[in-house]
Amino acid sequence: MKIIKAEALISIIKDLCIRAAYNMPPAYLRLIKKAVKTEKGRAAEILDLVLRNSEIAKKELYPLCQDTGSTVLFIEIGREVFIQGDINKAVETGVSLGFKEGYLRKSIVSDPLFVRKNTSDNTPPIVHFSFIKGDKIKIKLILKGGGAENTSKLKMFNPCDGKKQIISFIAETVKAAGAKACPPLVIGLGIGGNFEQCTLLAKKALLRTSKNKNKLYRQLEEEALNAVNKLNIGPQGFGGKTTALAVFVEYAPCHMASLPVAVNICCHSHRTAEAEI
Repeated sequence: MKIIKAEALISIIKDLCIRAAYNMPPAYLRLIKKAVKTEKGRAAEILDLVLRNSEIAKKELYPLCQDTGSTVLFIEIGREVFIQGDINKAVETGVSLGFKEGYLRKSIVSDPLFVRKNTSDNTPPIVHFSFIKGDKIKIKLILKGGGAENTSKLKMFNPCDGKKQIISFIAETVKAAGAKACPPLVIGLGIGGNFEQCTLLAKKALLRTSKNKNKLYRQLEEEALNAVNKLNIGPQGFGGKTTALAVFVEYAPCHMASLPVAVNICCHSHRTAEAEI
């Protein structure tokens, strides 16, 4: 049994917030650089500006985007770990310090409908805990901008619907989003589970950097990406071949009477970071 003090997470999560806000993940930089070679005119110019922005942000320690988003964490705790102290408080403190010391915009309001007063430190974060084998804690963080999040959708399909209908739904969702979601996009697709698990799968899919290991779902990712890129929305909505950089799928078993599908859209400023204790 390994004992880890909850306070140890504070500095780690603080650094993850800052690192994610200032640094575009290498996997997505490679996708943008690849897309530049296939574009021309205004689309190529926009992608080049995205790359220049990422270079300046990393070098000068500026946020990649002024909307530094809501903080979403997936924390996997090894079954051989004993956490001493209040992990929830430690996580929240880490986020608060990260946003204050990183000079990141605070975007969270305490009440969603009536008061809408800013909490002033971007807390509370949205945290998903799970348990894994071993004696480590794995933390994955995503800073999720509000504009792209607002364009995401969930649909409860009939079980008799299939891949064609799902791809149409993805394309329709992206078309409705247009330039509002700041393309080129990264699209997380959740399939299965139930109403709430499906959307969680879609969010989790945004943390992926590689294609699905399942051949059928890998084909779905590729076909969905092709369908989206045929929309000609392009970088920042100016037209072009690159409306999305990638589509990633996470799936789970579901009730025989159900086929839930969630599309979680992320803007080109796709900010993720991870750490292990």
